[in-house]
Amino acid sequence: MSEKAIKGSCLCGEVSFEVTGDLMMFQYCHCSRCRKFSGSAHGANIFVRPEQFKWLTGEAQVGTYYVPEAKRFGTAFCKNCGSSLPWSPKGGKVKVVTSGSLDDAPDMKPTQNIYWHDRPDWLPETHELPKFDELPPRS
Repeated sequence: MSEKAIKGSCLCGEVSFEVTGDLMMFQYCHCSRCRKFSGSAHGANIFVRPEQFKWLTGEAQVGTYYVPEAKRFGTAFCKNCGSSLPWSPKGGKVKVVTSGSLDDAPDMKPTQNIYWHDRPDWLPETHELPKFDELPPRS
């Protein structure tokens, strides 16, 4: 197992965490719950074993919400700034790390899309869109 540590935090910096060891999986989820929680077209989630995860600061500032009728879905967020944070599905066999909360680059790229049929109609393949390193020039 790799001993590389990946750190992450919330927007206000009050909550921070660390993941060590090899990541299990990295995927994009297009289900409506992940879209609502992330505020985006999909959730970008990394799965790790619970023993690989550690809160460094601000654990008391982490709020959680579990959808009552959902078998596996939950969320965690900073109570101060609202940022998405890692959470544990019911059963606690994995920790789901929201990749946008990472401060360091993981050593794994996403490997799959799930609930692809639930993606929004407005979502194009990103390789089809223009790319800019900064704000695009004004027309």
